[in-house]
Amino acid sequence: MKKLYANYIESFQGLSREIWYLSLISLINRAGTMVIPFLSLYLKKDLDFSISDVSWIFVFFGIGSVMGSWLGGKLTDIFGFYKVMTVSLFLTGICFIILQHLDSFWSFSIGILLTMSIADSFRPAIFVAIKAYSKPENQTRSIGLIRLAINAGMGVGPTVAGLIIVLYGYHLLFWIDGITCIVAILLFANLVKAPKTEIPLEETQVERPDKNAVYKDMSFWIHSAICFLFGMAFFQLFTTLPLYYDAVFKLNEFQIGIILFLNVAIIVVFEMPFLNFLEKKSIPVTKYILTSLLLLGISFVILYNNFWLGILVISIAFMTFSEMLGFPYTNKFALKRAKKGLEGSYMAMYSISFSLAHIFSPKISLGIVDVYGYQVNWLVTAGFCAMGVLLSHWLFKREQQNL
Repeated sequence: MKKLYANYIESFQGLSREIWYLSLISLINRAGTMVIPFLSLYLKKDLDFSISDVSWIFVFFGIGSVMGSWLGGKLTDIFGFYKVMTVSLFLTGICFIILQHLDSFWSFSIGILLTMSIADSFRPAIFVAIKAYSKPENQTRSIGLIRLAINAGMGVGPTVAGLIIVLYGYHLLFWIDGITCIVAILLFANLVKAPKTEIPLEETQVERPDKNAVYKDMSFWIHSAICFLFGMAFFQLFTTLPLYYDAVFKLNEFQIGIILFLNVAIIVVFEMPFLNFLEKKSIPVTKYILTSLLLLGISFVILYNNFWLGILVISIAFMTFSEMLGFPYTNKFALKRAKKGLEGSYMAMYSISFSLAHIFSPKISLGIVDVYGYQVNWLVTAGFCAMGVLLSHWLFKREQQNL
């Protein structure tokens, strides 16, 4: 027991103070993000939009995410991650407060597009910050700690939000979202100082790198395709899976919440020790990515067998361990692959891969469910994972050849 405790504590040691502060800020920011999990209900119940209108608003949401990821990467390369993170969080807070006053289809669609364009410019910047504030040997655990904070926030935020909606309605959530963004950035500005070496590229290098290098990097394109396929499968955790639990297994919202909370609980308890253990092994990053897609595919094959309630728990466990490998190690590959001075562009392309999956995953999966049923969707989703496994093997071979 003492050894387990010692190993658990060891997994958190050696990380920089700045990474701990970034994790605290991520926890506050994600715990305060209460609107997004209930956005579809708000649009349908409070604004009386049709299902078609709601689905199109989420398309604008996804497009905004893609635009924000691209813009954030470009701005990070020009101005540095510190300024981008500061401005992005502050303006996002303002946008959420304004968003509650938009009640027509087009005003809300444009509002959510602008909000996500600003909010998701934060993502490439924080990935570059991880690289700046952590040693190379600690990058995976640094990513893991921030993910742990985000998941802990995701566990708290929606639960509190549900209570607030019952007592005070939806509009208070917009204020909380906005205020927590501003509080997070005030903490960031006071606790985390910009690294002295972070000077805009144009001022420090006479010989500038090729700004289009990321688009010419074949291995990174393969990696981006892998991330897209991973997202196409994984994001069904928040779309088709809750519907499946309700339609096939007749679970109520509380029971569904317990199963989804299992995902968060496993991550919070096991991810850091798990990553600490793996970091001591001399195994290529691409093999971890391949394994994550294999586990994810298995989780959906398990769902094909709908004769026993226990398969839902087994499936979510496979999916969670896939997540614990997939997100940190795809992130690590992107950080490692990024050329000096172009980290923002590389991390933008990494973020865009998942943003595109946010757009297409619910549209395709729900379309399959509507026409062919859930079981066919699980097989198609497992097929996405199989394609990802093949691409991961190809990427591994290219890495061995230093391509």
